[in-house]
Amino acid sequence: MYTTNIIEGLSRQYRKVTKTKSVFPSDTALEKMLHFARGNVVRKWTQRYRNWGQVLYQLIVLYGERLTWYL
Repeated sequence: MYTTNIIEGLSRQYRKVTKTKSVFPSDTALEKMLHFARGNVVRKWTQRYRNWGQVLYQLIVLYGERLTWYL
């Protein structure tokens, strides 16, 4: 599972987007660029994990009642 700190990951994506463009014509242009980059990052956060069914089954076996309460 993806365990990197969320803020560090978002900051890395912002740097990746802004490093190719050294000057922005206005603050609004920069804000728009970062807004669209945030949208791409958030879309990745909501994707399902591969083999999630197997992972969930193993977690249920390991943690039983503690996990089924949240399902």
